[in-house]
Amino acid sequence: MPEEIFHVDHSKSMRDQDVPGHNRWHPDVPTVAMVKPGAEFRMECRDWTDCQVGNNDTADDVRDIDLTIPHMLSGPIGVEGAEPGDLLVVDILDLGPVPQQTGDFAGQGWGYTGIFAKANGGGFLTDYFPDAYKAIWDFHGQQAVSRHLPGIRFTGITHPGLFGTAPSAEMLARWNTREQALIDTDPNRVPPLAVPPDSTNALAGTATGDVAKRIAAEGARTVPARENGGNHDIKNFTRGSRVFYPVHVKDAKLSGGDLHFSQGDGEITFCGAIEMGGFIDFHVDLIKGGMETYGISTNPVFIPGNVEPRYTEFMTFIGISVDHDTDTNYYLDATLAYRRACLNAVEYFKKFGYSGEQAYLLLGSSPIEGRISGIVDIPNACCSLYVPTAMFDFDVRPSAAGPMKADRGKCATASGTLV
Repeated sequence: MPEEIFHVDHSKSMRDQDVPGHNRWHPDVPTVAMVKPGAEFRMECRDWTDCQVGNNDTADDVRDIDLTIPHMLSGPIGVEGAEPGDLLVVDILDLGPVPQQTGDFAGQGWGYTGIFAKANGGGFLTDYFPDAYKAIWDFHGQQAVSRHLPGIRFTGITHPGLFGTAPSAEMLARWNTREQALIDTDPNRVPPLAVPPDSTNALAGTATGDVAKRIAAEGARTVPARENGGNHDIKNFTRGSRVFYPVHVKDAKLSGGDLHFSQGDGEITFCGAIEMGGFIDFHVDLIKGGMETYGISTNPVFIPGNVEPRYTEFMTFIGISVDHDTDTNYYLDATLAYRRACLNAVEYFKKFGYSGEQAYLLLGSSPIEGRISGIVDIPNACCSLYVPTAMFDFDVRPSAAGPMKADRGKCATASGTLV
């Protein structure tokens, strides 16, 4: 096992750890450990919400999550010799749930998928599913099953949702300026267009005093992907992957967390992956001056690993850039086309006895494949969504006999929610 350089006691909040992590991006978050190029090391990670969600049959906890707390990140880890303009080479050697533990915290033998309420984060289909719902998944080796979505078993592609290097002060200022400008175009939108800096529940790592206050006031929220990496939520970023991160500050300052047992392309429910705490093993190296040498200036580049389930048969759902609720055509809108593909899949699986919420949870958590299939044939973009048929313990393919409808149970709902 590689040397463990960031430890997490899962019975404690991230802010109560012997060495706390952080939940804001800022160049002044202090480095907690230094490694040399060529080093291999282990980081342990807390669940992204700091374990606000329990293994139970209510979605009240998802409904009431305090979104000023996420994401809880481990690190930063400094790399000796790293300077702005370099590329930090990061290999994922291994990762998984909390090793050899069962218990009350996500990653200790179980994980969860949530549909966030529209008033508290929302999701890709929030206008169709505005309330909070949840599914708990039990881990059996590489496979996951859920009492809230019976009849389904699949192999997860375990991966980190969020890793990145620290931004420079200049880059952080640009992030905050441009995202505030976006918010200002519709400041009262629900959910909001972006999330600005907020000192509420900010965690600045080991920083104290005025430095901690500045980090809390200026630090960028960790919700989106940005130039430093961040919340990419790429399901194929798994064991064997190599990522090339632009370096913007001295020592690079690598941080991350938000581990996922599995996820579909797009993590469409917002909390669509199977969320967990756990561990991740890295190897790091440097390419000096690599940003200019390879033209990698605005976003990371990665090479996916070759560890993934061998699904070979799929039900594929198509969506085009037409809002069928209003019969309105949009010009080459791939986001709308993917949304329609997801909605078409939801309607299909409802015919087999699943609720729309169960189908939505399934698409966020299982290893579905989403593709932009056409963005040149005006006026309609075309997206496709591939759902592995082997996940189901019944035949989901169309036939003359009709769909095999049955009682498929129900997902966890929030109190007061009608289903």
